[in-house]
Amino acid sequence: MLSDYRVLDLTDERGHLAGCILAQMGAEVIAIEPPDGSSARRLAPFAHDIDDGEHSLHHWAYNRGKKSVVLDLETPEGRDQLLSLAEGADVLIDSFDPGVMSGWGLDHETLAARNPALLHTAITAYGSDGPKANWAYADITLQASCGNMVITGDKDRAPLRAGGLLPQAFHNAASEAAAAIMIALHERQTVSGLGQFIDMSAQQSMNQAAQSMMLAAPNNAISTTRIAGGANLQGIDIQLMWPCADGHASVTLLFGAGFAPFTRNLMAWVHDEGFIDEATRDKDWAEYALMLLDGREPIEEYTRVKECLTSFFATKTKAELLDAAMTRRVLITPVWTTEEVFNSEQLAVRDYWEDVDHGSFGTVRYPGAFARFSASPLAPLGPPPTLGADTDEVVGQAPRRPHVAVTEPRASTARPLEGLKILDFMWVMAGPAGSRVLADYGADLIRVESVSKPDVARTLQPFRDDVTDPDLSGLFQNMNAGKRGLSLDMSKPDSLDVVWDLIDWADVILDSFSPKAMKGWGLDYATIKQRKPDIIMVSSCLMGHSGPLAMLAGFGTMAASISGFFYPVGWPDRAPAGPFGAYTDYTSPRWLATSIMAAVEHHRATGEGQVVDLSQAEAALHLLAPALLDQAVNGRTLQRVGNRDRVFVPNGVFPTMGNDQWLALAACRDTHWASMATSMGRADLAGLSEPERHARIDELEELVTTWTSGRDGSELMAELQASGVPAQIVANSPELMADPQIQHRGHFATVSHCKGEFVVEASRFHLSRTPATYGHGGPTFGEHTFDILTDTLGYDGDRIADLASAELLE
Repeated sequence: MLSDYRVLDLTDERGHLAGCILAQMGAEVIAIEPPDGSSARRLAPFAHDIDDGEHSLHHWAYNRGKKSVVLDLETPEGRDQLLSLAEGADVLIDSFDPGVMSGWGLDHETLAARNPALLHTAITAYGSDGPKANWAYADITLQASCGNMVITGDKDRAPLRAGGLLPQAFHNAASEAAAAIMIALHERQTVSGLGQFIDMSAQQSMNQAAQSMMLAAPNNAISTTRIAGGANLQGIDIQLMWPCADGHASVTLLFGAGFAPFTRNLMAWVHDEGFIDEATRDKDWAEYALMLLDGREPIEEYTRVKECLTSFFATKTKAELLDAAMTRRVLITPVWTTEEVFNSEQLAVRDYWEDVDHGSFGTVRYPGAFARFSASPLAPLGPPPTLGADTDEVVGQAPRRPHVAVTEPRASTARPLEGLKILDFMWVMAGPAGSRVLADYGADLIRVESVSKPDVARTLQPFRDDVTDPDLSGLFQNMNAGKRGLSLDMSKPDSLDVVWDLIDWADVILDSFSPKAMKGWGLDYATIKQRKPDIIMVSSCLMGHSGPLAMLAGFGTMAASISGFFYPVGWPDRAPAGPFGAYTDYTSPRWLATSIMAAVEHHRATGEGQVVDLSQAEAALHLLAPALLDQAVNGRTLQRVGNRDRVFVPNGVFPTMGNDQWLALAACRDTHWASMATSMGRADLAGLSEPERHARIDELEELVTTWTSGRDGSELMAELQASGVPAQIVANSPELMADPQIQHRGHFATVSHCKGEFVVEASRFHLSRTPATYGHGGPTFGEHTFDILTDTLGYDGDRIADLASAELLE
C-alpha cells in the first residue's frame, strides 16, 4: 500500500512503533541513528541476555524491516546529509524533546523549505509547545498526567501504570501517529500536494485509556476512582475479575439492556450448578444498575451475589470458562500470561506469528500483521538492521523526489477528509473511537443505530450532571461527536432497502460485530461487493473473523485479558489488577483509523476496494511485543512488579497530603536521584548509583513515602520539576481539566447538542495546516434521519411516509 513512499525515522523507543506500522504497510522506512546507535538498542530485555547493542528485544520488536543509517546530527555534515535525504522523503518522524531539532537548524520550517511535500511528525511527551512542553517526564509520570492511572489498581494502594514493566504512553502516541500520518497523506495526495507538521502529545494519546472518565468534571459529574479488576459506579464497586481454579478470569458482569442477555446466561449457568437460587437467577439484570443506584437493590445483596459467583468460579478452570464463553454466550475470558498468549490456538490457526531469520542466531517468532487486507496484504518484515548497515547504500543513492500525486500544489486549509463518505455500524468504544477521528478531520459519517438495541455506550458513565440519560453519556458523546445518526429497526427486512441505498452512497463501510451479524443481514463483504465492487469494508471485532475464537462476543476487557495485558499489571503479592477497563478498546482505534486510511490510499492509487479484518487482540499485541519476544527467545514470562521499572529507581507512585492524593516520580538518571535525596535531607544517599539503588529499593521507597506523605503534591511536583526530576501528581478529572498543558492544547472541546452544550475530548494530535474542527455532539436517536433520507438519499415525502408507516424508522 505504501511502497511508493519513503519515511525517515529519527525516533528511538519513544516513537519507533510508528515507523514499524508504516513499514508493515510497505513503506521504505530508514532509521536515522546516532553513531553509538539508538538508545532503544540498550533497552532490556535482551536476547539471551546479550547487551551489545544488537540484541535488545525492544529494538527488535519495532525496527525489523527498516534500514539503518548512521548520521551524526551533532555535526554540520550529518545535518546536511539529513537535509539532503529529507528533500526526497515523504514522511519524517522524530521523537526528540521540543527544541532539539530547532537547535540543530532542522525545524519544520527549514525542512519544509527544502521539501514542501514533507509530512513532519513530532512525537513528544506533552506536545511541541505549551507551559509543560519541556517538563521532565517518564512513562510513569505521563500516565499519571492523563487520567488512566488514577483509576487503575487496588483502591487501598497506590495507583498503577498500565503495561507494568512495558512503557505504554509513547506506544499509544506512536500508534496514533501512524493514523495521523495517513490522514495527512490522504490530504496531500488528493487536495493540496503539500505536507504539514503533525504534533503528537503522549499525554493526550494515553488519555484515551481513561475511557472518557476524565469528562466528569467538565460535564459536572462525579469523578470515579479505582477498583482492581473492576469499575466504580457512582461509589459502588463493580467486580469484573474473579479468581478461578487455575488463575483468574475477566467476567463482564454488567447491567443494562446491552449486557442483560449475557448476564442472564451466566446466572442461569450458575443456578444450574447449584450456586444461586431462582430468585437470584431471575433478578432484573437490565434494570439492576439503576436499582443499585436508587436503593431498590441493597448493596449488601449485590455483595452476596458476588460472593456466590466467587464460590462458583473457584470450581472452574480458565479453559472451562473460555469454552463456556463460546457455548453459553457469557462474557468471560481467561487472564492469560505471555506464555499462554504465545501458545494460543487462536493465533496459531490464524497464522498470526511471523518467523524471522536472524542468521546465526536462528529463527525468532514475532507478532505479525496488525490487520488483514484482502487486496493489499501486509508483507512479513525481515530482521531488524544492524547499526549503520544501510548507510553507504542510502547516502550514496541518486537524489529522490517525494511521491506526490497532485501536480499543482495549493495551500488548502479545508479538513483533510472532506468528501470521504463512511457508513458506520460500529458501537460501544473501539470502533466508534476510531471513526470519530475521521469525523474530526472532515469525513461524513452516518452511524446506523436501533432504539430496540441501543448502543451500550449510551448506558455508561460519566453522565452530564449525573443524569442517567442515554443522550447524556460522556462516553457516547465522546465516541460519536461529529457523526450523523440514523435510527432503523434492523429486525425488519424492509430496513435493508434503506441500508443498500446508503451502501450505494458510501465509500467505506465499518462494523465492529462478530462475523455472523453482518452476514445475518446479508451485508457481508462478498454480497456487497457484487453490487459495489470498489467498496472498502473494515471490520473490527475482538479476535478476528476466523479461528476457533472468531465468534467470541464481548468487550475490550475480555480482549485485554486474553491478550496478556491484565496479568502483568498489579502487585506481586496480589491478584492481577489489570489496566483500567477495556484496555484494547483504547489502543485499537488508532490501528483501526490507520487501516481505514490505508485501504482508502490503496483505492486512490488503484481504484480497488477490499475488506479489512482487524482483530482488536492481534493489533494490541504489538504493544506487548518485547515481552512476547522475551517469551519466545528466553522463555521468560512477564510478571507483576507494581510500579517498579527495569532501570529507573525509584520509579513509583507515592502518597501526598490529602485523601487519595498521589505523586508519581522517577529517577531516570543519577542526577535525578541526587536531587531527590538532597530534597529529602538525605544528602548522604545522593551518590548511590543505579545498581546500588536497585539493591536498596525497599529502603529507598520507604524513605520517599515518608517524605512525600507530609507534602502537598502540587508543591512537591513543582519543586522536583524545577530540579529537572520527572514528577507529576496523579490527575483525576478536576486536575486534568485544570492542567495548563491540557488547556493550551485545547483538549476539551465544547460541542452543540440538542439537550444543551456538551464537553468532549478533542483530537489527540494537531495538523498544522488542516486542523480538526468540532461541530455537534453525538446524535440523539434518529436525530438526522430526515436529513439523511431527504438530502443524502433523495427520498421524497411519500417514500419517507411509507417507511414511517411500516415502523422502520425509530
